[in-house]
Amino acid sequence: MWGNMVRSRIWKAKLLNTVTSRSHGSCSGVSAKKWTRPSGFDTGVKTFNSLTKQKEPLILAREGVATWYSCGPTVYDHAHLGHACSYVRFDVLQRVLSRLFGITVTHAMVITDIDDKIIKRSLEENVSPTIIARLYEEEFKKDMLSLKVIPPAVYLRVTENVHHIVTFIERIIKNGHAYATQEGDVYFDIQSIGDRYGKFVGAVDSHGEAGSSNKKDLRDFALWKQSKPQEPYWDSPWGRGRPGWHIECSTIASSVFGSQLDIHSGGIDLAFPHHENEVAQSEAYHQCEQWANYFLHSGHLHLKGSAEKMSKSLKNFIAIKDFLQSYSANEFRMFCLLTKYRSAIDYSDSSMLEAQSSLGTIFTFFHDAQAYMKGQLQCSSVQEAFLWERLAETKASVVTALADDFDTPRAISAVMNLVYHGNCQLQPVSKSDGVARSPAVFGAMIGYIRDVLDMFGIDLQHTEGQQADVNSSSRSLEAIVEQLTNFRSDVRAFALACQDDPTIRTPKKPGLYPDRIPLLKACDSLRNDLAPLGILIKDRGATSTWEITQDHRGQKVQDKDHPETSS
Repeated sequence: MWGNMVRSRIWKAKLLNTVTSRSHGSCSGVSAKKWTRPSGFDTGVKTFNSLTKQKEPLILAREGVATWYSCGPTVYDHAHLGHACSYVRFDVLQRVLSRLFGITVTHAMVITDIDDKIIKRSLEENVSPTIIARLYEEEFKKDMLSLKVIPPAVYLRVTENVHHIVTFIERIIKNGHAYATQEGDVYFDIQSIGDRYGKFVGAVDSHGEAGSSNKKDLRDFALWKQSKPQEPYWDSPWGRGRPGWHIECSTIASSVFGSQLDIHSGGIDLAFPHHENEVAQSEAYHQCEQWANYFLHSGHLHLKGSAEKMSKSLKNFIAIKDFLQSYSANEFRMFCLLTKYRSAIDYSDSSMLEAQSSLGTIFTFFHDAQAYMKGQLQCSSVQEAFLWERLAETKASVVTALADDFDTPRAISAVMNLVYHGNCQLQPVSKSDGVARSPAVFGAMIGYIRDVLDMFGIDLQHTEGQQADVNSSSRSLEAIVEQLTNFRSDVRAFALACQDDPTIRTPKKPGLYPDRIPLLKACDSLRNDLAPLGILIKDRGATSTWEITQDHRGQKVQDKDHPETSS
């Protein structure tokens, strides 16, 4: 849908990459902390890589395919808006890569279904950890579908991969990068990898995680933990136990993608220690120079006025299912799009109102543009060539913005600017006899904007369906409103007819029949009475248009042509 523009970008990028081919990050066993630019297929996109702390060209190992691993939820409670924000943002990035740049995203996600928090919750409720985990796993998946997040190619549970994890740990030990303690724990040996540890900010100064006093280094982290009484366990060469936190992701990502991963994503809070430790143990296992080529991290979501991220542990969260009682998935997606994915984002009613307003502006433009295309909205002459130019500029601006680290605020701004120019041309007039009409350009603008929003996961067709059908179960209301509006328009046309005798005039309505003015007032009253019920009638000179809205809050609509009749 994007024409030759994106194809040209990708072709130039491929030519450039042919000349400047680099290391593919293959296994070597000897390397340092420095990032190596991969060779392969240059997507034409630049993205901020947390490994280098700057924007880098996004180069994939295989042409047209991106391997992508993301850390999934720990399923011990309801998913909240902090989770939703991260998953929706990365869903948008994947959609952009797929729809705009023609990349097939192969996405795998882990479900952490065994963890200290899950065990604690199971003991509190006197049920098995499996019941807790399955309950909240299914709820998480339903929440993601409600937010229109495209599911990964595969979800993988930790408990179903413990045998792979044991084998993974055994190989790390064999490679000389881990050790077992007398208590039955296994730790990663940080000192064994020298200065390779510390790819993310804060790693070098870390004091490490709590654990056995037999650790060689305070920074050493658990690969396998001896089971405690009443805890689930699996047999292993080191005794009964369960996996450590970080090892699950390395094992599962490797089981799907092998020794080379294009993209790894997660919230910024996971960069250290989780992703740092993932990199260390994965490269120790594969004896590879560079396991994952790009780490993408999303910013925290904060409740406005709070410096702390939204978190279950801090008990300052809003559950996704509760949020969706007040707002729609489309509105939440627009809320996320208005801020760069790497940035922290403040959640409040006012920020959601901004998202609603943006969607409302777009929908109103669609409604007016369609009314113009149908001949229901009479306008002065449209500057058609100007609008075609603005449309072409918008297309180029959106591609440029999204190729620059997926800059969704800039892309949305370009779309809203196009809507503004379209609205400027849709100025209603009472009569437009003989004026040339330009419906095609508005059709092209509507089609393009729909495509962009659909790429972002905003289903405007669904929104329009909701607004055009209040009870979502019958289309009959539309027909009733259509007939009512047509009848009202006939009454208004009769009431607005001017007298032939110019000597007979009323103070407020020169040229109108005095005995017909009550009909105009009745039409205005009907319009205003229907607005709180979600039926919005707009008078366009001699004709009228209507829409059925989701927002049933009362609003009076003033007749632009005859304001004096509005009560």
